Amino acid sequence: MPRIARWLLVVLALVACTRQTTNPGSPDRDVITEDEIAGTSAINAYEIVQKLRGNFLSNRGKTTILGRSSPTPVVFVDGVRYGEIASLRNITATTVQSIRLYRAWEAQQRYGNNVTGGVIEVTTKK
Repeated sequence: MPRIARWLLVVLALVACTRQTTNPGSPDRDVITEDEIAGTSAINAYEIVQKLRGNFLSNRGKTTILGRSSPTPVVFVDGVRYGEIASLRNITATTVQSIRLYRAWEAQQRYGNNVTGGVIEVTTKK
C-alpha cells in the first residue's frame, strides 16, 4: 500500500475516534442543568451533585508520581477557585444554574496545572 494511502487511513481512523459520542439533544453527563436541579429537593450544591451525579465526588486516585496533588476535584464558582469538594455545602441550591465536571485534562487546559483531580464548576444564577 502506498505511503500516502496509509497516512490517509491513519488520519481517517483518528477522526473517527474523536467524533462526538452523544446524540444531539441527549443530556451531557458532565453537566447538571437547572431543570435537573429543580427536580431535586436538595438544600445545597453538594446534595445536588450527590443525588444527580455522585461520580463527580469520587476520588480519582493517585494523580501524580509524587502524590502531592489532590485526587478529588477542586470547586470553582463562576470561574473563581472556591475550595475543596466540601465547600459545595456552602452554596445554596436555589442559587445554582448549572454544575459541570471537567476531567483532569480538560480542567488543566482551562484552569492550569494545579487541578489534577479535575474541577467541579458551579455557575450561579446572575
